[in-house]
Amino acid sequence: MSDNVKIFRKGSKTYFTASLFFPSEVRRDVFSLYAFVRTADDFVDSVPQRKNEFYEFKKLYLESLKKGKKSGNDIIDNFIDLFYRKKFKAEWVSAFLESMELDLTKKRYKSIDETLHYIFGSAEVIGLFMARILDLPKKADKHAQMLGRAMQMINFIRDIAEDNSFGRSYLPLNGKMKSLDYSFSFSNKDMFDAFIRRNSLLYKKWQKSAEEGYQYIPKRYLVPIKTAADMYLWTASQIEKNPMIVYEKKVKPSRFRILKTLIANEVKCFRTLTKEKL
Repeated sequence: MSDNVKIFRKGSKTYFTASLFFPSEVRRDVFSLYAFVRTADDFVDSVPQRKNEFYEFKKLYLESLKKGKKSGNDIIDNFIDLFYRKKFKAEWVSAFLESMELDLTKKRYKSIDETLHYIFGSAEVIGLFMARILDLPKKADKHAQMLGRAMQMINFIRDIAEDNSFGRSYLPLNGKMKSLDYSFSFSNKDMFDAFIRRNSLLYKKWQKSAEEGYQYIPKRYLVPIKTAADMYLWTASQIEKNPMIVYEKKVKPSRFRILKTLIANEVKCFRTLTKEKL
């Protein structure tokens, strides 16, 4: 098993399982992308943070890109090959690395604009990378960004307890909601519930925009993308039922649920393609 596959499989059950339904050539590119972004993310999210390793990784990438030579790091070299083949924009990678670096230096996001700046680099550009990997038309870009934005919002909500342990808060507080610490949220449950549902409404707004872009995605690629989005919708629904659950466990779909949804979406896609041919 290649390092790219190992990193992807370890990093995300939902994304990895869904990606298995991509054609092999697309799957390889997705694995190369995910290995690069996950490696950088792991450096800043480890305990303790591996700051020096992150900066060395960033330096190695930038030097290799500038000189046009192999870095000696397969994860970086595979990504740079993908970068050129799929015509990624350098500023997208820069935005991603900037957001990862913010995790080393910034703990609190006080406004939605600050949060959206972080989300652009940490999630929206991933949607743009995927749009290029799938050779989607440029008019699909804004919808790809919204899918990344929507998924990141659910990550922020789902991971409140984990982010508290890092001393981070990506969700800007407002009104009387002064903290996302468990004790404060437990003592102000109605306020916390309203806070979560307000942010969930933003997620739904962005997800709706993302779904408007499904029309640009070839049917053979839509199954894994829609399945991943469906799993985030499921996660959001579970949290909305009981917002305090985010302090009890990390809400994630089981592999059985992911596979069941994949098969259901595959069947729907097959029926649609069959009707179009008739």
